[in-house]
Amino acid sequence: MGPWASGTSPPPQPSARSVDLQGDSSLQVEISDAVSERDKVKFTVQTKSYLPHFAQTEFSVVRQHEEFIWLHDAYVENEEYAGLIVRMGRIPPAPPKPDFEASREKLQKLGEGDSSVTREEFAKMKQELEAEYLAIFKKTVAMHEVFLQRLAAHPTLRQDHNFFVFLEYSQDLSVRGKNRKELLGGFLRNIVKSADEAVITGMSGLKEVDDFFEHERTFLLEYHTRIRDACLRADRVMHSHKCTQGPRGPGFPVPSAQRSFFKLAELFERLRKLEGRVASDEDLKLSDMLRYYMRDSQAAKDLLYRRLRALADYENANKALDKARTRNREVQTAESHQQLCCQRFERLSDSAKQELMDFKSRRVSSFRKNLIELAELELKHAKASTMLLRNTLVTLKGEP
Repeated sequence: MGPWASGTSPPPQPSARSVDLQGDSSLQVEISDAVSERDKVKFTVQTKSYLPHFAQTEFSVVRQHEEFIWLHDAYVENEEYAGLIVRMGRIPPAPPKPDFEASREKLQKLGEGDSSVTREEFAKMKQELEAEYLAIFKKTVAMHEVFLQRLAAHPTLRQDHNFFVFLEYSQDLSVRGKNRKELLGGFLRNIVKSADEAVITGMSGLKEVDDFFEHERTFLLEYHTRIRDACLRADRVMHSHKCTQGPRGPGFPVPSAQRSFFKLAELFERLRKLEGRVASDEDLKLSDMLRYYMRDSQAAKDLLYRRLRALADYENANKALDKARTRNREVQTAESHQQLCCQRFERLSDSAKQELMDFKSRRVSSFRKNLIELAELELKHAKASTMLLRNTLVTLKGEP
């Protein structure tokens, strides 16, 4: 069980407002509190708004992770948002499911641990595991908060009826997770979409009519592969750092050991804790960012697919209209269908171009900000490590 698994609240969570969010102050959303239980986390979502839709200017509701997923899916499945990238600042990626099992298992094993561990060592090991649990908890809360703030910052998505319900309806939304049939249906739809995309871009001989989108497609294919590989490598580096800061074992059992050995042991213990801080910073500033943009780049590719699908429909409508005119049958119906396909393609093209341009500027800004912050944190940890080594050397040299 985690330190807050009994239903009490953890310390106040750090706000996710450090993320670059754009939008006016007429709708402000934050997670003011969160409670971790054995199998779920309850988030208190607090809203301040001057929009005429809401009956009050300030209100709060309690939501669980499944309700966040319901809201995300409601956006993704809405055809009106087909021209938007399912990404940061637009329909953001769904927040990850809270997962505290690893930390809880470690705490449980610690409670069942070796009796040879002293009370002081047990307290330190428990404190470190609880700190690990708290770090995961804060990260989970922050990602759920960012998801809502991205929606609130978007001029179109913030007007969605489901978003209003999520923020204002005080009762449980009674949503459920997808069953096996629905999960299988989503999997099959992805296979069909991939096959359809291959047919559109390959066998059908459909050519892109806009150089801008052709360039973006080429770039995104390469970018998504690179960002995915970078994410996997960053995860491996972070995992290596975490492996060096597991729970500390018993101290030296020999009372007569030389004092220098104890000094070295103390040095390694402090360096181990520093490695743990490095791992946490890399997880937050690098791995999370890469994983976020890996999903965003996939969403941008999906946007280009939807536009290309609309282009194929438009060209097929043109061919159908030519046939109708040749046969002089159902010409008006074919013309109406052709006009609808044309309008949808043009609408998708206009919104997609703006989305991809915004995606580029936000991506560059976010990478620059996070990498600078990561470099500053790593310099800070490197200086701390250097100071520890220097002080230990001075102490060892001064001993008789």
